[in-house]
Amino acid sequence: MQTNEKPIGSGVQSKPSANTRAKILEAASQLFLEGGVSALSVRAISKRAGLSTIGIYSHFNGKQGVLDALYIEGFSKVYKAMELGVNEEVDINHMLKSCASYLRVAFENEAHYRLIFGEADMGYQPSDEARKAATRAFKKLVSNTGDYIQSKGLDIERLTGALDIWAVMHGYVSISHHAMANENLDWLGMSLAAVEKQIRSWE
Repeated sequence: MQTNEKPIGSGVQSKPSANTRAKILEAASQLFLEGGVSALSVRAISKRAGLSTIGIYSHFNGKQGVLDALYIEGFSKVYKAMELGVNEEVDINHMLKSCASYLRVAFENEAHYRLIFGEADMGYQPSDEARKAATRAFKKLVSNTGDYIQSKGLDIERLTGALDIWAVMHGYVSISHHAMANENLDWLGMSLAAVEKQIRSWE
């Protein structure tokens, strides 16, 4: 989506820094949680981040770039969380550890999670690069699941198994993000218990 907003500010801009980029993305995350994609105007982001609008354009080329950066960052966090880091046979403990990391990312990065899993609107369509990040992350879950299925000699398709696991985790995370959710519940513990039950049901 293109924006008609024009940069405000003049003069020589400082060299883009990782710190400024992080500040912009944090401001965008906050605004997204408060009002969804419609709240993410370049002016609103720049005001929240304490920067000029030209700073947003120089780093991300506008609102679409900011949203794509959040989307890619979100799936990068998901991908990294699911890395097993093992060369030996994958057992259920490896799977649960990977799922626990995924769930922590989801619970601790609510704005990213809501954006990457569909709580945006027609005001944002991920770029090809952003979609590739999503595909890469899902393939990691399928790969992990396939390794476990193979190690156990189970009679289940790896894609089906991965979707089973994802559906359970996504369901708990989505409910926990709901306004009526009980904050005192052990969402991580309940989610992992449900994932373990699902995995063991394949045997």
